[in-house]
Amino acid sequence: MAHRKNLFVIAMALLIASLHVEAQTRPSQQRLSPSEIEAQTRSGAGAGSSGVSGIQTLTLHGDPTKPGVYMIRLTVPANTKIMPHDHPDDRVATVVSGTWHFAYGDRFDEKSLKALPPGSFYTEPPRQSHFARTGDSAVVVDISGYGPTGTHYERQTDDPSLKKPH
Repeated sequence: MAHRKNLFVIAMALLIASLHVEAQTRPSQQRLSPSEIEAQTRSGAGAGSSGVSGIQTLTLHGDPTKPGVYMIRLTVPANTKIMPHDHPDDRVATVVSGTWHFAYGDRFDEKSLKALPPGSFYTEPPRQSHFARTGDSAVVVDISGYGPTGTHYERQTDDPSLKKPH
């Protein structure tokens, strides 16, 4: 009888633990208006961005440094050039404002860039090199993926994280 009681207690403890884990991994509900998004705190060129100075990152959902779905909003200043790089995760993106000039490839080629105005959609397949630039105005892009994410530059000399401040 004591054996059955112990098994029952263990089974209940496992059930409670699994419910706790499920509650922690259940997606949170979010509803944000444009003004609520604008009021959020931004960081510099954070996880999931190219790391280029001047870029602001706002994490809208999840944590791009951890396993799971995330969404980040990048604000890229005018006249910014982002050299070829890739990310380990599969990502999709929408241009929110400005015109984003985007292309795939391991060498920056101005002729390959496609102008993507607000409302445009594009993908960043895993380990697929891509590059981009802005024009005379800033660009806002929403990017979603399944983390953890990271950034790998084709050439170390292009990696902003390895450049020494002047």
